[in-house]
Amino acid sequence: MSQPQYGESVTKIEPYGVDHIPDGERHGRPSSQFFVWFAANLNFPIMVLGFSAVSFGLSFPAAVTAVFAGALAGALLMAVMSRMGARLGVPQQIQARGPLGFFGNFLPVLYINVFAGIGWGALTVILAAKALHELFSLPFWLGALLLIAVQLVVAVFGYNMIHYLQRILAFVLCALFVLITVVALVRGSGTFVANPSAKAYIGASGGWVTFAGWFLAFLVAWSPFASDYSRYLPDTPRVTNLNAVFTGLGNFITVFWLGVVGALVANSTTTSDSISALHQLTGPFAVPALLAVVISAMSQNFLNIYGGAISVQTLRIPVSRTTAVVIICALAYLISLWGEAGVEAKFAVFLNLTAYFIAPFAAVLLLDYHLGGRHDRTRIDELYDTGRVVGWGFVAWAAGVLVSVPFWVSDAYTGALAKAHPGWGDLSMYVGAAGTVLVYLATYRLTPLWTRPARHTPAHQPTTITRSAGSSSEALTDVATPRSAPRHGGR
Repeated sequence: MSQPQYGESVTKIEPYGVDHIPDGERHGRPSSQFFVWFAANLNFPIMVLGFSAVSFGLSFPAAVTAVFAGALAGALLMAVMSRMGARLGVPQQIQARGPLGFFGNFLPVLYINVFAGIGWGALTVILAAKALHELFSLPFWLGALLLIAVQLVVAVFGYNMIHYLQRILAFVLCALFVLITVVALVRGSGTFVANPSAKAYIGASGGWVTFAGWFLAFLVAWSPFASDYSRYLPDTPRVTNLNAVFTGLGNFITVFWLGVVGALVANSTTTSDSISALHQLTGPFAVPALLAVVISAMSQNFLNIYGGAISVQTLRIPVSRTTAVVIICALAYLISLWGEAGVEAKFAVFLNLTAYFIAPFAAVLLLDYHLGGRHDRTRIDELYDTGRVVGWGFVAWAAGVLVSVPFWVSDAYTGALAKAHPGWGDLSMYVGAAGTVLVYLATYRLTPLWTRPARHTPAHQPTTITRSAGSSSEALTDVATPRSAPRHGGR
């Protein structure tokens, strides 16, 4: 086996983009997944979601069980999808080419992943730039620019640098959010009872379903990127199984923790602005609290920008991964300038509109992996085969999205059934996923929907395109297919 080109170096620019990661480059420990996701989810937007418990008129026990259910379901989804990355060694959105087809995958990737990467990047920058303004009176545009610049550099260095920094940030942010939790609970209003007079009350069950769904949606939004941070791990039963455990724990602990804290302090502020609310809650400890917001923007956006860049390359836009990172950062910065005002309302709309499309997408990937045989590594070639134009998985995804539309609950659009039966709560994700499951089961054994003669070299043959260390020529290697996919299947 040849010497790894990338290995475990933190200071090398990652040379791989949407390529399959060869066995010789596989490295790392499954515990790294805990730190990646623990740090990524230690951020203030989760507490902002928790604020809504009171407005839905929920009791405190109902709010806690809703956060628990949403966080647990989302963490299990992330665990399974991260496991797929260690097994196959390719990004999550490249895996979607299996059921959806090479070009059928373009629409979901364009909307779900590029939109999500840029949108979440902008949202997080907005909150952090506001925190910088509170701390140092720094103009919003300048604070946002500084944040984007740091995130750009780390995302360019890529996978190893992100894992290295996330481990450090996990400890730093844990200490800061423990402080925020203690101070907020001491200064906060504490537990609360059900309130049918609350402004957003839609019934006890409907409010519970919708509130739980927000925490599930937060983790569902991560799922198209789950494999991106595990695809370098060695493909052994022990590593893949532990990878799932650590991924699930890293996601569940943080989302449940901060969601419950957000619910506890929901009645403790007099402002609708989330950063001002944090300032009020923490009082004399506002400086470390606001620093936590700034630092957590880094831990979250390293992943958003890196994943968004992979999405750009999945669309076969002829740019290197480095250029894709620059594009994502520039767009996120511009959107942050536009979205500075009223970010809390835009956050809720954005969260819903991403989850409604991502839940069917995740359902297709899970079904294809477990029922469609995608776990077989001898089929990795198919993911880079341009002759597989559109698959039946695309029909299943589109059907899931369409059947969910009448159930949508959003300030941007509310579906007819949701309007007629508000007491049901927001069932969109569940209906969309169920619709996708039914259509997939009915079609996955059929002849491929649309194929044409392939235009690629077999994945087990060396590509004719050369790549120097750190050159980031991944956009070209995707066209020629990965360099060394193994020819054997099973474990």
